[in-house]
Amino acid sequence: MSAPIPGYLSATIGRVSRMELDAIFQGLNDEQRRAVEATRGPICILAGAGSGKTTTITRRIAHQVATGVFEPADLMAVTFTDRAAGEMRSRLATLGVEGVRARTFHSAAFAQLRHLGADATPQILASKAVALRQIGNTLPKPYKFRPAGDLATEIEWAKNRRIGPHDYIAKLGAHTPPIPPDLMASVYDRYESGKRSRNLIDFEDLLELTIQMFQTDDSARDRFFWRYKAFTVDEYQDVNLLQETLLREWIGERDDLCVVGDDYQSIYGFTGASPDYLLQMPGRFRDTKVIRLETNYRSTPEVLAVANKLVPNLGGAEKVLRAARPSGPKPMRRAFRDPSAETGFLVEQIKRLQGEGVPLEEMAILYRVNFRSEDYEEVLAAAGIPYRVTDGAFLQRQSARNVLSALRRSSSTGVAEEVQRLAGRAGYVEEPAEDLGEQELTRQKDLARLIHLALEFDDGSRTGIEFVAEIELRFGGGGEGRGVNLLTLHRAKGLEFEAVFLPRVEDGELPFKRSKTDEAIAEERRLFYVGLTRAKTHLVVTWVSDGRRKASTFVGEISDGGRPGTPMDKKPRPVEEIQAREGLKVSLSGGFSGTLVEVRADGATLAIDGGAELEVRYGDVVTAGDRTLPLGPPELPDDPVLKALKAWRAQRAKADEVPAYVVFHDKTLEAIAAAGPRSPEDLSLISGIGPAKLERYGSEILTLMTTG
Repeated sequence: MSAPIPGYLSATIGRVSRMELDAIFQGLNDEQRRAVEATRGPICILAGAGSGKTTTITRRIAHQVATGVFEPADLMAVTFTDRAAGEMRSRLATLGVEGVRARTFHSAAFAQLRHLGADATPQILASKAVALRQIGNTLPKPYKFRPAGDLATEIEWAKNRRIGPHDYIAKLGAHTPPIPPDLMASVYDRYESGKRSRNLIDFEDLLELTIQMFQTDDSARDRFFWRYKAFTVDEYQDVNLLQETLLREWIGERDDLCVVGDDYQSIYGFTGASPDYLLQMPGRFRDTKVIRLETNYRSTPEVLAVANKLVPNLGGAEKVLRAARPSGPKPMRRAFRDPSAETGFLVEQIKRLQGEGVPLEEMAILYRVNFRSEDYEEVLAAAGIPYRVTDGAFLQRQSARNVLSALRRSSSTGVAEEVQRLAGRAGYVEEPAEDLGEQELTRQKDLARLIHLALEFDDGSRTGIEFVAEIELRFGGGGEGRGVNLLTLHRAKGLEFEAVFLPRVEDGELPFKRSKTDEAIAEERRLFYVGLTRAKTHLVVTWVSDGRRKASTFVGEISDGGRPGTPMDKKPRPVEEIQAREGLKVSLSGGFSGTLVEVRADGATLAIDGGAELEVRYGDVVTAGDRTLPLGPPELPDDPVLKALKAWRAQRAKADEVPAYVVFHDKTLEAIAAAGPRSPEDLSLISGIGPAKLERYGSEILTLMTTG
């Protein structure tokens, strides 16, 4: 071995040569350094959201190699996606470490069966969908319409728990399948029989066969033990029984295992995942070193303050996140009295943030279930805001595609009747059962939305062709390009955005109405926590309270000891009013009091004592001092230009059949009136006027400004 060069550790281990140890520890905080220095023995890293866990475990692996404790080929690192495994290999290569096996559970198992198994590995079924669609088509109505995806999810629920078709019903417990248990057991059995007859296996079989190989083939087991000596498992809170059983076969009686995870982010219970394996590791291995990573590099202190309020109710291993970033804007928590006010507020905030320089692709609207996307697709499209939907926009989902395809050449003017007929043929039911699988629930909601849109559209004269064009116009703002991200809370895990919007945080939505048990509600709370911790700088939590809908219990948990705000009923508006102004202290009926912190053209924002914020509309009765009167807008000077602009906007909105705010917000009109633009260049400098609006409305505005 050559003499060490100062500042370096000379090494001829594997492919590593002269690795600079300083690079491994550069930029690490004390918590991360402790984890990296622990190169042997059982290690349990409890990594909070945004705490740099991937950096920590890749640096730890590099340290294991650089110090000569292990050769790269001795090490296996396991994660849950090919993307994450590729990222780990890339980071290790940057540190000069190559040869470490970084794989998913399934790719590792496949390699082991091929290289260590006595028999040839059967062909892997790429997807369960085709086989299950064929089986599903033979079921009685209405179950024959169930999406194959729901049936596949249920089979995976069983196989990940190592439950076979013949003991499926006996082991259901409180779990509710997407179709009656006897039918589901039959589907499961037929699916398994079909695979065997064709000598196929699925991805769960891949793990099961590998487990059986190690349990029955001593030669394969010995060769594997000689090959791999230490293991790292990422996202350990997402491990299920099938994966955990395989991991234990890999480890045997050894204890060179490092697991990293966050029980607060365990949100895949429907796959059989459980945080228990992570939390119970210190009990399974003597002398387990437990290290908490609680320094968060993603979010501002204000965002983390909201997320940390959930901690007392999250259970598990307590982790209170500390921000490494400087202070930022205060998160918004707002109640609305109707859904249109809530979605209108989202549009307003998106435009405001865009005007402040936040790119649209750095904003995300997160929701609980897929079918909610259409609520936000429609308002964003109407406002001319580009967006992209993860997992398929409304028009890309099967229900909409089938119905619109059937109507694309229809000259019938009975549009509503035609859509109802098509939906009925597709198995639509007016009141779907609560225990439907998520894909079937989305399908039913999409059909219901199409029926509602058709009833709204049908005037007895317009045709099916025109209906298709109308729907594509209303929901056609999505695409593969840049825009506001629309995705479910589950899909958001592992991602981060400058601005996160969490609408509809309401009972029945989050927690979802199917969540009946304490365990299910606990997972829904963790899902909310995941949503909160995706935000880097801007966080907006909203809900509607209108008698039918009410704030989620989770909203109360993130409030400063208070309950969520509830909008008041509207009252007739008399002549005398209390004029709104920022800093005005007011009280509302129901016991809410606080300070007006923002006054706008359509109402004001009340910061409630206790931390939440409530939207107050003009006309709502408030008490200020010894006066109890409706809240009114502040007095504005009588500006004839502004008055003319508002009159033009009203006419244009009516002609375009869109809400007035879609044309321009009041603030934009006020800015135009104040600036007095005389050219397109002048207009383009005004906040709220982008290229699309400049092209659409610019000439009309300039004509009005020069003639009025």
